[in-house]
Amino acid sequence: MATFPPYPTHPPTGPAGGALRHAHWWQRKWVRYGALTTLLALSGLVILALVREQTGTEGFLVGLGLAILPVPLLIAAFRWLDRVEPGPWRNLLFCFAWGACAAALIAIVANSFATRWIATATADPSSADTLGATVIAPIVEESAKAAAVLLVFLFRRRDFTGIVDGVVIAGVTATGFAFTENILYLGTAFGTDQLTGDRGIASVTAATFFVRVIMSPFAHPLFTVLTGIGFGIAALSADRHHVRRVLLPLAGLLLAMGMHAVWNGSSTFGEYGFFGVYAVFMLPAFGLLTWLVIWTRQRELRTVREELPAYAVAGWLTPAEPFALGSMRARRIARQYARRHAGRPAARAVAQYEAYATSLAFLRHRGRRGRAGADFVVRERELLHELWARRDVARPALDHAARTTAPPVPVVAAPWPMYGVYGYGQQQAPYPAYNPYQT
Repeated sequence: MATFPPYPTHPPTGPAGGALRHAHWWQRKWVRYGALTTLLALSGLVILALVREQTGTEGFLVGLGLAILPVPLLIAAFRWLDRVEPGPWRNLLFCFAWGACAAALIAIVANSFATRWIATATADPSSADTLGATVIAPIVEESAKAAAVLLVFLFRRRDFTGIVDGVVIAGVTATGFAFTENILYLGTAFGTDQLTGDRGIASVTAATFFVRVIMSPFAHPLFTVLTGIGFGIAALSADRHHVRRVLLPLAGLLLAMGMHAVWNGSSTFGEYGFFGVYAVFMLPAFGLLTWLVIWTRQRELRTVREELPAYAVAGWLTPAEPFALGSMRARRIARQYARRHAGRPAARAVAQYEAYATSLAFLRHRGRRGRAGADFVVRERELLHELWARRDVARPALDHAARTTAPPVPVVAAPWPMYGVYGYGQQQAPYPAYNPYQT
């Protein structure tokens, strides 16, 4: 199935997905999207009212202005990690909205209820706050954030293919959650300063901003990324490994809860407990996870270079394209070349071509390892036709990028004909003519 890619042929005629025409009304895409958008919008309105009630209008505006500062940097970092096979923006928008609205609302309501119940049952408000922060909050918040990762894993399965996807989806969800939480904390701190008259560096607002935005903007993403890694490894497992696909996400979720509990409990470890946990625990974990994600990204590029030559032999790609598509520098040069010579639409088409080619390489990799789904052939055809529709724009750009980034080849006498700078042996026959509109 995955060893011999099909040669270019005419695409199938007739409407795709005819079975969906008889789907029930609640199975239609616009119904699901509408229900999800309504849920997130209502959650956003409720969380807005709750935060504004606790901080006041002025405190809310100050908190909003300060809390938004790290968001573009975090989103850009996660998007950079996802450059090999970038997922659609709609997934990231959903994850951020879920974290900022639905997950934050669940956390505020559940944490407040649990803390009040513990205080009433034990008649000790101080221990209730400590228990709520170190036990209740990690369980509630990480579960609420993990729900977004689970939804994307179940309903956008084609966009969730490995560890990097899990990291990005979980990280963006946690970024949205931290954004709302920071508004609440910073707005409350500003209200405290208004009552005490503190200003400047000595204010509670400045201290809160330093701890939450300067020192630890990655705290929530770091916790939830562990859940994302669990889902990412599960996505790499074959469909028949049901136990593994369940236990791995649960293990990641438990690790996220544990790290979150240690972080929240750092204030109970003494005067320097926070800095100790930060230096001994958080920074090494952050460095290790960063290394893991970058290593995984390089591994994905190697998969592209190893899997796509089969499609070049079959005539879907040129011989130089696997090399160019397996290099981030060559990809960037190809997009720049297309933009310079044909404008932004051409650059966008090249970027889409790169993304589809990467998805094709990953699909073939899973197929060769026996981890492809039942729709392997259908998905392969879809990706190949998407590539073929953009070949006229993408091929010149990728060929230019391959020539620009290829290492020099020494000139040696060879017993067989050579051509180009890549040394691909005998020149192949021209690619078969292809007309996507021919019936």
